Amino acid sequence: EDQKDFAWSWQQIFSNMGGILATLMPFIMTLLGVSNTAKKGSLPHSVIWTFYLGAAVLLLTSIFTLAKVHEYNPQDYAKYHGVDIAANQEKLSFATLLKNAPKAFWQISLVQMFCWFAFQYLWTYGTGAVAKNVWNVTDPSTAGYQAAGNWFGVLSAVQSIAAVLWGMVLSKTKPNQRKTMYRLGLVLGGLGFMSVFFIHDKILLILSFALIGIGWISMNSIPFALLTTALAGKHEGAYLGLFNCSICLPQIIASVASFAIFPLIGKSMPGMLLLAGIVFASGALFVGRIQEQPTA
Repeated sequence: EDQKDFAWSWQQIFSNMGGILATLMPFIMTLLGVSNTAKKGSLPHSVIWTFYLGAAVLLLTSIFTLAKVHEYNPQDYAKYHGVDIAANQEKLSFATLLKNAPKAFWQISLVQMFCWFAFQYLWTYGTGAVAKNVWNVTDPSTAGYQAAGNWFGVLSAVQSIAAVLWGMVLSKTKPNQRKTMYRLGLVLGGLGFMSVFFIHDKILLILSFALIGIGWISMNSIPFALLTTALAGKHEGAYLGLFNCSICLPQIIASVASFAIFPLIGKSMPGMLLLAGIVFASGALFVGRIQEQPTA
């Protein structure tokens, strides 16, 4: 149990190390002379080749993982978690799993709703918000908008760097400090989101995205430590798979809701990030309800 926070934090640290390089690639390719402008309706070559490179890395690292990672056999898994070997062999339906899910599963999923709702808007409106506030352009075909896109890549790298550094702090978290650190991460991340609305200097945005990075790694590591403790090894794989719904569903809801919200705020992309920050920080209000310990 004492190693769980360390393990989940470092899993995210490695992910964000890759994110640092990935988000810098369009900027690096532009410096190397690859075109960062394109006709309206087309993507610049700096973006296209970044995606090709990302696809290749994803494929190779996935193959490496499948070849090298070995799982516990059922007997060792049951012994390690202190559960009856038959506990995970019972075939349960989707509905039964949800019905029998521990309270923490639903409580953490509620907090996740706020978190992933907000990040969906960052990914959708972030570049446009930076372009509007810093470069004062809204046309994606302009060089200014593409420059904003490249800077958004740099800011995303800042987010990943901050996540790596904060992940090292979280790796030292004790089990009884999880919810406190979770709340802190959501509040700081929310402030980062909201500050983008008010900032018109590209350098100051570095602080905004550093705070967003703290929120990012907090919501991607602590919930899994909380949930796996509550599961106590019972149908852990099934519940972790179902838990991904708490990542995808909020993004679907946010996307659908944006068709109504975006026009209501005057089609302001910085305004969408202000809203995202309020929503993200609001998730901290529900952290205290999470019942971490296993329930019968």
